[in-house]
Amino acid sequence: MRPRSSRVIVAGSINMDIVATVARHPVPGETISGSTLSYYPGGKGANQAIASARAGGRVEMLGFVGNDAFAPQLLAFLDNNSVDTTNVVQLPEGSSGTALIVVDAEGENSIVVIPGANAAPTPDYIRKHAHVESGDVLIAQFETPVSATTEFFSIGKQNNATCILNPAPAADIPRQLIGLVDVLVLNETELSLLTSSTITDHASAELIRQSLATLQLLGFAGTLVITLGAEGAISVTSTGDIAAFAGRPVAAIDTTGAGDCFVGYLASGLAAGRPLDDSMALANVAASLCVQRRGAGPSMPEYREVEQLVTASSEQR
Repeated sequence: MRPRSSRVIVAGSINMDIVATVARHPVPGETISGSTLSYYPGGKGANQAIASARAGGRVEMLGFVGNDAFAPQLLAFLDNNSVDTTNVVQLPEGSSGTALIVVDAEGENSIVVIPGANAAPTPDYIRKHAHVESGDVLIAQFETPVSATTEFFSIGKQNNATCILNPAPAADIPRQLIGLVDVLVLNETELSLLTSSTITDHASAELIRQSLATLQLLGFAGTLVITLGAEGAISVTSTGDIAAFAGRPVAAIDTTGAGDCFVGYLASGLAAGRPLDDSMALANVAASLCVQRRGAGPSMPEYREVEQLVTASSEQR
């Protein structure tokens, strides 16, 4: 049964992903032949919104698209997946966000993002369009201006919402923003950058606690969630309590959007009133399904698929 959910409000990027598949990634200065070229609706914000909606969430999107051929396709994809786009603004000129993605035979990707309309959100836009209520779960990333994200979370905290930040692409988090974050979701590379340490997918519990302590010195007072790809995910609370969720062995064909899938399912679980551990378990399974499909937004699994796997896993134990 799909969970009955409170609202998930996503402020973030909306992109068209242009995906080339290759046998291997080229080295600098090298030209290689690819096998396919595909166009998929994406952008970290839109991906997370789609994942939340397919997980059963009642989802609203805040963001911008350009005045180009991609804009109608991007809006239609969100609308068709039950994401409320009432407050998405189409600019009178300029391009929509675009991501150029190369995926190799192992499913690993490299990405170049051109922000386009995603550079347009401002604090004024957020104040006008972010209608936050108590119990809402807010999601933001780093593909739109930090000033808008800070305003978004400020409004969230004023209205007793839960604020989830996925600081990707990796960048430092301003102190004013990190103090507003309830759940910080990042991968080992992003955590390494923020803490000036080396975090791997086999990091010790003590090193993870040290990373949390470093973030707390920067003003963070929430729960840290680390996604570890094939190794699963780890959460650590503000008091240092750690919970680990093992990855599911699968044959990945495209890891694009897997982290976004995790964030979207996590947010939807929290919005439905699930405990953090239950929400992370669902998100972990959802991400394992996502990597077995091509594209970003279109690869997000439906809740029934995730629920079936979680149920089967529970019965086997």
